[in-house]
Amino acid sequence: MGPAGSIITDPTFGSRIVRATDSSTNSQRSGMPFFTPASAEQNPWNTNSTKFYVADNVGAYWLFDFDPDTMAVRKVGKVKVPWRNMEFSYGQANLLYGVAPRSYLFQQYDISTDKLTQLDDASRCVTLKAADLATGISVSADDRRLMTVFGPQQDRNYVVYVYDRDKGCRWYNTQSGEIGGKWGPAGTIAATYRFGIHDARISKSGEFVEISGGGKGPIYWQVDTTNVVLCSNREDQCWGHHAMGYSHLLNSPNRSHPLELVIRPLNDFKAVKRLIDPMPPLIGWYDYHISWNHVDFHDNTPACFSTYRPNNPTLPGAPLVVSGPWENEIDCVETDGKASTVWRFAHTYSTGKNGFWSQPRGNISQDGRFFMFTSDWQDQLGLKPAGKQYRTDVFIVELR
Repeated sequence: MGPAGSIITDPTFGSRIVRATDSSTNSQRSGMPFFTPASAEQNPWNTNSTKFYVADNVGAYWLFDFDPDTMAVRKVGKVKVPWRNMEFSYGQANLLYGVAPRSYLFQQYDISTDKLTQLDDASRCVTLKAADLATGISVSADDRRLMTVFGPQQDRNYVVYVYDRDKGCRWYNTQSGEIGGKWGPAGTIAATYRFGIHDARISKSGEFVEISGGGKGPIYWQVDTTNVVLCSNREDQCWGHHAMGYSHLLNSPNRSHPLELVIRPLNDFKAVKRLIDPMPPLIGWYDYHISWNHVDFHDNTPACFSTYRPNNPTLPGAPLVVSGPWENEIDCVETDGKASTVWRFAHTYSTGKNGFWSQPRGNISQDGRFFMFTSDWQDQLGLKPAGKQYRTDVFIVELR
């Protein structure tokens, strides 16, 4: 692989892969690593795959132009917003959404006009402590509902906050069990769950919020109600990495195989359907991250995932460990129930051994044409400035 802008064809699967960043992307800090967002459920692509953003290791986000026909990549520069996290709009190609950590302001940023607009001030709706921060943003597919989490730090955060453009604010305190806001029923939930929040996302419909934390499994809050349901970490439940559509959840609940993927309605966790049947035997353990950002209202578009082996070698250029199909790969799986097709598109070329950020977490574009992922390219991209781990960069594979 050459420098940023270089394109190769995966020698096994025939897909085009373009390198988006390299050691000179930040001209002021040579050798800086770049990577995709922390979650495969985040949405770093705009509506028509003409723009995307990546992250660096000092908390900044970098915007790029992209030509979906030629796969040409052009760096625009750092995104000038006061956010720790952000997402593209699902409806408007030039809008980004985020929450200012200290001021608790929900904002949108128009990248075509460089205009930052305030949408909501959470401090006017819910009582927060001086040490509390906003941790990120999650947006429904119609851009009507925006969600964030407040608290002092991950696993100690305690407020899920939803802003509805028409109705205003609504919140759920996971430490007290209270639900309140400007609309919907208020009160204390019937369930006894009390926990700190690790992460939370809103479904594409805006009807459900998934909240992880406490170690028992994700909690699902039906936002217009005080209904809060645990989908436990028991076998055949909601253990493992996952992705939400409009009204369904994808995950792999079977701890004996990482890709024993199932789909289930968010209002009936027991109505499970297997996506891959029959399942080939597992030879060596690997892990995965799954992305479903191009899902439609019917929740039947393919979901895409990237995988990595925890025992890959660290010698630069050494072949990755592979004992069966789908390992160290970027693939997509059929979700419509008509068949159990798995489409194989590319290798990740990533050892996944240079810390969390070297795992090839990937994000599919909103039109389903591209998959952006992180790779250390088998430790061949040079060392980080500190000299202890190998660099990562962002790559994009064409899904055709």
